[in-house]
Amino acid sequence: MEKRLTVNNELGLHLRPAGDLCTIAMEYESKITFCFRDREYNAKSLLSVLSACVQSGDELIMRFEGPDEAAAAERISAFIEGLH
Repeated sequence: MEKRLTVNNELGLHLRPAGDLCTIAMEYESKITFCFRDREYNAKSLLSVLSACVQSGDELIMRFEGPDEAAAAERISAFIEGLH
């Protein structure tokens, strides 16, 4: 399952929201990654998320693969879309 999401937080995915994203992602069994600037990042790894250097207005392609992918996609989409 894939979802295109835009980061609207004016500071992008800095330490706090990156940490929150990882915490949420780790609650799910599914593999959760995102593509950004032609690279794939592990949403369950804080270092991976921070290394992407996602800024405000950037679009991510989130990928969810596994038994609870629908629930993970819904919760993570709501989290990213709710960042301000």
